[in-house]
Order: sequence, then C-alpha cells, then structure tokens
Amino acid sequence: MKILGFPAWLGALVVVAGAVCGLPGASAQTVPLAWQVAASSQMVVPQLVILDTDIGDDIDDAFALALALRSPELRILGITTTFGDTELRARLVDRYLHAMGRDDIPVAAGIPTPHNNVFTQAAYARQWPEVKHWDGVAFLLSQIRAHPGEITLIAIGPLTNVQEAIKLEPATFRKLKRVVLMGGSIYRGYDGHNGERRPPDAEWNINRDPAGAQALLASGVPVFMMPLDSTQIHLETAEREAIFSHGSPLTDQLTLLYHQWMAGIDGHPLAPTLFDPVAVTYAFRPDLCAATPMRLTVDDKGFTIPVQGAPNAQVCLKSDERGFLDLLLERIAR
Repeated sequence: MKILGFPAWLGALVVVAGAVCGLPGASAQTVPLAWQVAASSQMVVPQLVILDTDIGDDIDDAFALALALRSPELRILGITTTFGDTELRARLVDRYLHAMGRDDIPVAAGIPTPHNNVFTQAAYARQWPEVKHWDGVAFLLSQIRAHPGEITLIAIGPLTNVQEAIKLEPATFRKLKRVVLMGGSIYRGYDGHNGERRPPDAEWNINRDPAGAQALLASGVPVFMMPLDSTQIHLETAEREAIFSHGSPLTDQLTLLYHQWMAGIDGHPLAPTLFDPVAVTYAFRPDLCAATPMRLTVDDKGFTIPVQGAPNAQVCLKSDERGFLDLLLERIAR
C-alpha cells in the first residue's frame, strides 16, 4: 500500500475533519477525492511481451498489433516477423509503428521461408525504406536472457522462429514466462461460408510448421492456446465503420491495410475474422477466454489432437465474443 506523504496526509486530514465538523467548503462528497488521488498514483506494472507475427497476408495481425499498442497492460519489448518474406513484413511493421510515433519499439525479421500465399499488404510495406533488420531469433533469445522468467511471447504466426530458438538454446527458451498463441483446431474447424460449423482442421499457423508446434509443446514453457474454437470472431459493418471513421493515426493504418487486404484476394467476406487479436487479449484479459488444461499432440499435417495424459497446454475453447469486441473498440476507436 502506498503511504501518503506529509502534505497529502495533512490535506486529507483537514478535509475529513472539515466534513465531520461542517466547515465551509468541506462537504462529505470531497472526502474521497484525497484518497482517490493517492490511489490513482499507484500504477499497474505492465507485463513484458514480444509479438511474433506474420503480418501482411490476412488482416487480423494488423488489428492484433493495434490492440497491443493501445493496451497499457503490455510493454512491447519488440516485434519479430515470421514466415515468408520476413524482411518485407518487418518493413510493414516499421511503417505502421512510425505512423504511431512508436519508432522506439525494435523490429526484427525472423527466418524467411518459402511461401505461395498472397502478401496482400505488400504495397503498404514497399512504401517504406528498405533496411536490414535484426535477426528475429537472436533478438528473442537476447531478450529472454535479459528478462528471465518475465516475458510473455505472443505468437500469432507459424512457429518457425520458436522452433529455431528452441533448437539453438532450449534452456534459454525455457526461461520465458509463457507463450500465448493463436493456433490449432480442437473440436471446431474453419467455419463454412454461411457460418456452418465444420470438424477440426489443420489450422494455418500450425499447418505451416507442425514441427514448431511439436517443439513448443515439448519445451516445458507454459502454453496458452487460442484455437479456431474460440477465435472466429467477425468484425461486422457497424464495428468496422466505427474504427475506419475514427480518424486517428492508428485507425488510418488499419483502414489502409484493410482495403489492401480486400483488394488482394477475391472471394473473401467483407467482415474480417479476428483470430489473432484474441491471443493478444488473453495476455491481459484471460477472463474473456477461459482456458481448459489439455494434453495435445500435433501430427505432421498440423492437426492438434487432444489425447489422454498430463496437460501440456491451457486451451480456450469458447470466448466472450461481445466482451472481446467491446474491448477492441474501446481501445482503438474511442
């Protein structure tokens, strides 16, 4: 408990005494204010996080980064990019952070990989100068060494960087506080075009690097998984327009990136699915996505299969969708 200094203590005593004795200007309504000032000075210490993202293909990564930037509960130590052209993804993040006045956040490019998916937001990234970024895996390991037991890794892309970090320095990787990831499909696959529920799928992030998921679950680090079961939350027209009409530097970036995403691929719905922001939300509001302890295995096709045995992950199977959307809008558009 924070102790009031002498002047604040004296002021509080005078206000309380005045209210009790009926002195002018010292109503009972003013009594709590002195204590509220003291309480407001107690700041919550933000948790240290690193965001590992494949931003630039789907649009949900851009919303996840927006939410992380606007959440005072999180202190972003750095952002690492994963999968495909990781240098171009890092340039996208550079431009995004600069628009937000957050050039202080380090950006590191992870291991590049072959890919045949459409980098829908490449034009946005190419408008930013090309620079050579830090090595993403080396950056991750260096931060773990500097802050042992304190860092939450929020992994919202394929787990290529995670796999390499475990391979290079497994003991260092185990000093992460936890990994919160968007990935997997337990009982629910990708919903159909008309919203119909489908059986489990090989979810994208796990399917692109099953060995990375296998290594993570065997690493000994606490794992909190947000699978398709709890992350298929759609940003419908009213919420989209509230964000795009807000006119802040942050929402302007989201507007640009959304329209590039829309133009980049034919046939997807107007309402994006906000898979990745659910993982960011869980990092500081786990009440919106209660987790169940489970033991999972990952096969070579990327299916995440529940089995009997000691739990190796905490898995959110159902989220509070309205609570999540209210939080998102409050943080980035109000």
